[in-house]
Amino acid sequence: MGIRSVAVHSEADFESLHVQYADADICIGPARSSESYLHIPSIISAAEIADVEAIHPGYGFLSEDAHFAEICRSCNIAFIGPSVEAIKLAGNKVEARKVMKKAGIPVVPGSANTVSTSDEALAVAHEIGFPVVIKAALGGGGRGMRVAHNDVSLVSAFLTAQTEADAAFGDKSLYVEKYIDTVRHIEFQVMADRFRNIVHLGERECTIQRRYQKLIEESPSPALDPKLRKVMGEAAIEAARAVSYDSVGTIEFLLNEDRDFYFIELNSRIQVEHPVTESVTGIDIVKEQIRLAAGERLGISQRDVKINGWAIECRVFAEDPDNDFRPCPGRITKFNVPGGPGIRVDTHVYEGYRVPEYYDSMLVKVIAWGQNRREALRRARRAMEETVIEGVPTTVPLNLKVLQHNKFQRGEISTNFVPELMLMEKSSGRA
Repeated sequence: MGIRSVAVHSEADFESLHVQYADADICIGPARSSESYLHIPSIISAAEIADVEAIHPGYGFLSEDAHFAEICRSCNIAFIGPSVEAIKLAGNKVEARKVMKKAGIPVVPGSANTVSTSDEALAVAHEIGFPVVIKAALGGGGRGMRVAHNDVSLVSAFLTAQTEADAAFGDKSLYVEKYIDTVRHIEFQVMADRFRNIVHLGERECTIQRRYQKLIEESPSPALDPKLRKVMGEAAIEAARAVSYDSVGTIEFLLNEDRDFYFIELNSRIQVEHPVTESVTGIDIVKEQIRLAAGERLGISQRDVKINGWAIECRVFAEDPDNDFRPCPGRITKFNVPGGPGIRVDTHVYEGYRVPEYYDSMLVKVIAWGQNRREALRRARRAMEETVIEGVPTTVPLNLKVLQHNKFQRGEISTNFVPELMLMEKSSGRA
């Protein structure tokens, strides 16, 4: 697009590739995110020093912070994202559920408002029936989220979730939902402009998860037929319209075994897994996000959106799957990423890079495209086999186990797939 970029970074991220590739870079503070990436005055100061027109918040830290977006705009700096009002509504899961319910979009049965005590949570659980899941009202990424199967476990889970929610989001507010055991996690990418034009770019299957966080994603989903895809896509558009959405965003649903779907949340930012959608649609989603923030109209209609082939993304983390996915910072001593037809690699690391202990442990995203799911799977498996990262444990071996599993290859999965796979591995190891 010919736009010059300024990378901000903490002292710990000085060696990160985004710093090296940017036109300019500014250090905004020490390693701790509270003193750098979450420290709004430092970011605004950097923006003013560099005389920037806009800030792209990425997909972490302040990307869904309405207060930050408000400050950007008060400083005449465009926030590359939706309106402050949309961010606020999307960020409060309880209020978002109310809006969706009013718009006729199905939501998971649960508490109408936040619950402030374990007794209130118990009352909701007895009304909707166990098992239930307790969630942080301002949560995301699996933090402040606990499953309970009876009264005793609910009281314990409530206190733990409340502590996590306060630490992660600065807010103890929780709500209770019915826990649906065997489900798939399906999300729809949406784009909307300021003139009420909205399209969706198809769905992503995000069911393969560990600790409520995504590991492997694909588009399209092997679970959806054209009829269900149309219904869910229309629901996603209505969800965006219900909050007057005006940027790139994601509507997330749960899909049960009876093919009933339920709204769970609206992510008011770019998603980590957006490359799979870019691969099958040919649309540069980040470019469109920048255009929309500049006040331009959508350049496409729903009829223009065509799904071509299949794409699978494998996230590679510096984690030890055999030790409850414990993050493993350290120096990368060897680094080789795959290439070849249909392979895309997004990363900020390289051989010799030191993985800091302060941030998310993701190292690489490897995206494989094929003309159909079989070809995409073959390319994804080859890509994982060619990915060599030494010096820190990674999830590459686990990704390969999933890709090679017969049930995954048949598309017979649920959000329990990885936990059950890990349990089987441990059982066979003890045997």
